[in-house]
Amino acid sequence: MSLGVVLVVLLAYLGLNALRLKKAVTNLTQEQFIEGYRKAQIIDVREQKEFDAGHILGARNVPSSAMRQRYKEIRPDLPVYLYCQNTGRSARTALFLKKRGYHQIYQLQGGFRTWTGKIKSKKTY
Repeated sequence: MSLGVVLVVLLAYLGLNALRLKKAVTNLTQEQFIEGYRKAQIIDVREQKEFDAGHILGARNVPSSAMRQRYKEIRPDLPVYLYCQNTGRSARTALFLKKRGYHQIYQLQGGFRTWTGKIKSKKTY
């Protein structure tokens, strides 16, 4: 296969993936996230260690690596606010939840690394 064909296939794949993602999840700025998070379930999909180091106040930790086993802990009738460190894991989690009938799925634009709001962390002694 020529490089040109590989590039076309790759671009088509990325384009379709972006469309699927756009249908599955709505990106929210930090301000929009804060505006609605009292009525939503805030789910941190990072690993436990990352969550313990610091997370958004009120968030629950359901790591993306455990989502297949634990997604039923998330109510499908309430908005789901997802975040991870950047947005890769929360985007994949959004697609996963969408396939299982969740409709109100939102993610924090830029992820936790851009968060400037209140956080909580576990003290380590």
